[in-house]
Amino acid sequence: MTGPLAGRAALVTGASRRIGIGAAVARRLVADGAAVLLHSWSPHDAEQPWGADPGGAEALVAELRAAGAEVAHVAADLADPAAPASLVDAAREAFGHLDALVAVHARSSAQSLEQLTAAELDLTWAVNTRSTLLLAQAFAAQHDGRPGGRLLTFTSGQYAGAMPGELPYVASKAALHQLTRSLAVHLVPRGITVNCVDPGPNDTGYADAELRAAVAAAHPGGRWGTPADAAALVAWLVGDEAAWVTGQVIASDGGWSAR
Repeated sequence: MTGPLAGRAALVTGASRRIGIGAAVARRLVADGAAVLLHSWSPHDAEQPWGADPGGAEALVAELRAAGAEVAHVAADLADPAAPASLVDAAREAFGHLDALVAVHARSSAQSLEQLTAAELDLTWAVNTRSTLLLAQAFAAQHDGRPGGRLLTFTSGQYAGAMPGELPYVASKAALHQLTRSLAVHLVPRGITVNCVDPGPNDTGYADAELRAAVAAAHPGGRWGTPADAAALVAWLVGDEAAWVTGQVIASDGGWSAR
């Protein structure tokens, strides 16, 4: 394929649902010419109120291949400490090299202080934070210094407003937020930029009608963000124009965090 990312290869985690941010990122990167390895883990979605996507990542792969994209897919439980390195290895095997890692995946867990369990804290940390660090480690180890090295993580809005009902999630996402500068300084000599995206309130199918209306009413822009909004920022950060941008936490939230 042609485009600004032609010849580049990316690993995008968390692409289990076609309505989600991971899927939107994959669509945008392949539209810009990149080859993409999709990661998914539908059992997590099956446990959530919104449920798993019946077609899931395989349907997304079929969609992208029909458009001429070079795409591969691996399903993996990122609670397994061996999974991150295996995903990076799979991307290298599929494409010969790996230029960009976009870690969109997240375990969602709704527990307040009174509901907290050690088991959920440990699992959320393992999936959201430990696996992202291990992915970064494996990605950096294989990167050969070619132009276009990019590492992108995703945080949430815990720094802009209280989320007292999601403490395991908040703790794990706050850690990723705070890791951004340290990873960036460590990896810039190797030709890898590191940035963190906050997509703000994003309509990925989890909210009911009441929540959608309340957030839209409170939003400066009068609407929720969309997965495509987040994907547009990711595409810019992965591209050559963002080569001098690193160590930043950037909100693509229409002003939500600036209220």
